[in-house]
Amino acid sequence: MNEHFVVRGAGPLEGAVDVVGAKNSVLKLMAAALLAEGRTTITNCPRILDVPLMGDVLRSLGCDVSVDGDVVVIDVPAELNPEADYRSVSRLRASVCVLGPLVARCRRAVVPLPGGDAIGSRPLDMHQAGLRLLGARSEISHGCVVAEADGPGVALRGAQIWLDFPSVGATENILMASVFAEGTTVIDNAAREPEIVDLVRMLQEMGAKISGGGTSTLTVHGGADLTPTTHRVIGDRIVGATWAFAAVMTGGDVTVRGVDPHHLDLVLDKLTQAGATTETVTPAPEAGNGAPAFRVRAGGRPRSVDWVTLPYPGFATDLQPMAIALSAVSDGTSMITENVFEGRFRFVEEMVRLGADARTDGHHAVVRGVERLSSAPVWASDIRAGAGLVLAGLVADGETEVWDVAHIDRGYPGFVENLTALGGDVHRVHAPPQR
Repeated sequence: MNEHFVVRGAGPLEGAVDVVGAKNSVLKLMAAALLAEGRTTITNCPRILDVPLMGDVLRSLGCDVSVDGDVVVIDVPAELNPEADYRSVSRLRASVCVLGPLVARCRRAVVPLPGGDAIGSRPLDMHQAGLRLLGARSEISHGCVVAEADGPGVALRGAQIWLDFPSVGATENILMASVFAEGTTVIDNAAREPEIVDLVRMLQEMGAKISGGGTSTLTVHGGADLTPTTHRVIGDRIVGATWAFAAVMTGGDVTVRGVDPHHLDLVLDKLTQAGATTETVTPAPEAGNGAPAFRVRAGGRPRSVDWVTLPYPGFATDLQPMAIALSAVSDGTSMITENVFEGRFRFVEEMVRLGADARTDGHHAVVRGVERLSSAPVWASDIRAGAGLVLAGLVADGETEVWDVAHIDRGYPGFVENLTALGGDVHRVHAPPQR
């Protein structure tokens, strides 16, 4: 709890950085393993705290889970415990994604309302509504989501499901619940994120009959017998984009390996508008994990651009703090509009501590760029806010302290080490905070 990062401005970041598996994918893939009895292996996993935490959730359901470097092995029993442990679930939001698999396998699920980052309201209404359309009963009782599809005349049946919003979590839970439902399920206005496509691919490898991955309509032909698989997690586009923002903010030259640049088309286009040069490159055979790579080069002060967060393929809300940090040192005035999580703008208060000329009004933030930020102690309220504050510290005078860095560790494996390898002056310190 007393760890913090000390960040000093150290000039342009230069070099290459390897990105491993996506946090927003691996945890859902671990939940999907519940759908098949036997041993499932997931590779290219990020070495972040949330992976062993998700392992604890699965253990509470009766699984054996081992984490060895970037490999997670999950042994799923024939009979699962349908009630997830509160202490395990309360520590990460993604734990709610066991709801769909448990309803599918056990016809019953009791999942405590999950914890997670303080970025705004994330209700489970659409999760429950989708399960009800599949034939399950679902309610919030004693602090838990309780879903049941057992009893006389009760069974999961395919349905036409329209999501009011392309929620990633609701899409995942409904998708996983529907693989054992009788008949065909169609999910309209489904989330299209690359992490959803990754989940669809793993389910297909297990034997599920699903089409439409990457589109707004997913079709599931239920009733297939699923078997365990070995699956490699896609590269983390949010981490990759974070390094791209860092390159532009510091006027650097950074090659990001292990992420499909097409997952970041909009981000790279906006950074080009800000004055950077971006290109897809082919890494050396011994570098990275063989996935495509991209290079971002910048020189001089970036230009201001406007940012609007939207579901994929729009600009990701997880990158909003990086957009604000970039805008804070850009030439001109930027408008940032947040359409997904209202609590994200808590980050702006900490940027103001660093000398940013920024103010918020509802879903909008206006940022007038300054040539240089000034150091101050700041506090991370969530994973991405913490990363954004460290990037801001790289372009601030003096020594910036970023506190509550356990948030950053949950989403960025080797964060300090990667920044240091690129030429950043960042190190971890153990000391009590002075508020």
